[in-house]
Amino acid sequence: MQIPIKPIFVFHTAARAGSISRAAQELSVTPSAVSQQIQTLELQLGVALLAKAGRGIVLTEAGERYFSMIADQMEQISEATATIKGFRSVTSLTIRATPTLSNKWLLPRLNSLLDMHPDLEVRLDGTNEPTDFRQEIVDIELRHGDGRWPGLFVEGVAEEDFLPVCSPGYAAAGTLRPEDLPRYRLIHSAKSQAQWTSWFPLAGVTPGDRWQRVLFDRSHMAIDAAVNGMGIALESTLMMGAELSSGRLICPVTSPPPLRLVTQWIVCPFEHLRRPKVRTFLEWLRAERDAWQASQQSPEVTHLRR
Repeated sequence: MQIPIKPIFVFHTAARAGSISRAAQELSVTPSAVSQQIQTLELQLGVALLAKAGRGIVLTEAGERYFSMIADQMEQISEATATIKGFRSVTSLTIRATPTLSNKWLLPRLNSLLDMHPDLEVRLDGTNEPTDFRQEIVDIELRHGDGRWPGLFVEGVAEEDFLPVCSPGYAAAGTLRPEDLPRYRLIHSAKSQAQWTSWFPLAGVTPGDRWQRVLFDRSHMAIDAAVNGMGIALESTLMMGAELSSGRLICPVTSPPPLRLVTQWIVCPFEHLRRPKVRTFLEWLRAERDAWQASQQSPEVTHLRR
């Protein structure tokens, strides 16, 4: 059997791009030429590989399986061809992460990954929507949740301490007792796993039925609201490290009760761990995580929690 190399390559490009038109631009051909090559491959294989979805495309079950079987080999062929030509090819890495982790933790550190690996082209997709790895071209995800996703590789990013925080102009550091907080405006992150209703029992406080509060559906919005003096937020040291170290946020409570959770998780199919670009990202992420955890043991950061 003669292997249809060109149609396979065109299919791989379209599946990775998630679009016939984007694949055509990348290959410098017309969209109809891309469609014809994919149809040739489908006829030879005897199965449909792609289906239309609005203006884009999605992989069929057979297409997803075929793509997963050839993806690593096609990348190896591309890298080998580029090496023989005398230059290193650009490798595209697609990361999906929650908006708050993207904005507050990942983005400020991403430059070091790009400097270490100049051949790596990163696409960062900031959303709370979990990835359907069977339908979406995503290499790895940093997902918010409880870590229970059977059938996928799952590793916690880091343990996070959740602290009451506010602007120094709203309340001074260490001047309030836990029982004082219900008298202040409390900022709520609606989707956070750490809520005031959990924190108050840990502090031995029974608040009244009516609170002065403001709610946001993203933690990065709650953090920014606290920085702007809107009230007191209950947020993660992983997400607000820059604001704490700069003094834009302080903990107004003396000896707050400990509340430690893992809420962010590295998630991907196990077969993605064989991809060199995924292993490169994981090595970098773990090193950054370890450095952040070491910084949390410094006397200055420990003092913020008291």
